[in-house]
Amino acid sequence: MSRTRLSLGPSMQGYVLLVPALIVYLLFAVYPMIDVVKMSFSSWNGLASEAKFVGVENYRAIFTQDPVFWGALWTTLAWTFFAVLIPTLISFGLALALNQNIPGKSSLRVIFYLPVIIASIAVATIWKWMYDPFFGLFNTILTYWGFADWIMDWLGDKKVALWSVLVAHIWQSVGFSMVLFLAGLQGVSATLIEAARIDGAGRWGVFKYVTVPALGPTITVVLVLSLINSLKAFDIIYGMTGGGPAQSTQMLAMWAYTQSMQLGVYGRGAAVSVVLLLITLAIVIPYMRWMFKREEMKR
Repeated sequence: MSRTRLSLGPSMQGYVLLVPALIVYLLFAVYPMIDVVKMSFSSWNGLASEAKFVGVENYRAIFTQDPVFWGALWTTLAWTFFAVLIPTLISFGLALALNQNIPGKSSLRVIFYLPVIIASIAVATIWKWMYDPFFGLFNTILTYWGFADWIMDWLGDKKVALWSVLVAHIWQSVGFSMVLFLAGLQGVSATLIEAARIDGAGRWGVFKYVTVPALGPTITVVLVLSLINSLKAFDIIYGMTGGGPAQSTQMLAMWAYTQSMQLGVYGRGAAVSVVLLLITLAIVIPYMRWMFKREEMKR
């Protein structure tokens, strides 16, 4: 009895292997996204058997009646700017330093990466304790060093609460980008570096004309991931301030959760989520297209 063997080309084999991951992605990413968009045009309190279609009423409400939405939007944009810029610069500097032959560089890499593997809610708990106005680490150190005038309620003062949370976020996120930059630096051609040095380029010349261009794809990945993670910031803010004080640390992702899970206005919460999605796409897609065009021009 002969058996018929199905022969697949290399490209077809790739598609077959992608099918399980594609099914999971469609079920747990694309379908929920479509469902949220659909819900944003409906009114549902979480208890009714069916949602009521209301058209664009939820969007009109968040843009014209919601007293928190616009503040949360500007806070999200400000947070995103600093949460992308500062950690990226710090992680790039650390990667450059730890790519050199310095004593204990392997241990230092592990130390800087450790915060990444800690759950964000645990990071929030740790830093919330350190920021405690009475028993926290920072105010205790300030008191011990004689800087009692600098003591403040780090998470209770709306002037500094956002920056206090940002410091905790930077502490946790720097290690991830550092590892990506280190991987990129490992791929920089030693031949190109040596050729640049033979041509008379100094350290700055090698860095500017060899290292940075070679890190183009890595920089793109780091910035895109940082943008997405910053725009959807939730865990660390929820754990440290809950959006307070006086909504000074309120973000769109946090406000969407509050509208849906705490206030029971699922349609408005979904509308806020859709606005956040559109903002993310409006920033990420043009940037990626610009970077791809630059890479193609270099080729």
